[in-house]
Amino acid sequence: MSENSSGTVKEAMPNTEVVAKAKRKRFTAAEKLRILREVDACQGSGEVGALLRREGIYSSYLTTWRRQRERGELEGLAPQKRGPKPDPQAIELAKLRRENERLQERLRQAELIIDVQKKVAQMLKEHNPEDPS
Repeated sequence: MSENSSGTVKEAMPNTEVVAKAKRKRFTAAEKLRILREVDACQGSGEVGALLRREGIYSSYLTTWRRQRERGELEGLAPQKRGPKPDPQAIELAKLRRENERLQERLRQAELIIDVQKKVAQMLKEHNPEDPS
């Protein structure tokens, strides 16, 4: 609260600033491997905790990353794409449908060209009656 020159008391306005929502930190495979190497090199007590605080990560991350490293899951060390996984059969079906449509269009064009050639040949035959063929 503050008092102005006329002697009345005013209340201070509360801080209404909206803070941005924190984004989830994503680690690349190289970053994860670097952190694991640093943790493996820690010797003294409290060094791992200091490293975790410095990097801003939880110890459970180390457990998960170690398991992935032991299994040789390099793709497991990369961030995973979220959401439903695409169905390989649906992808193949869509590819075949596109190819089918493309081939049908080529067939339609070929038939159109053949019809035009037939008409031109027929017109030339009618125009030149002396031709024995």
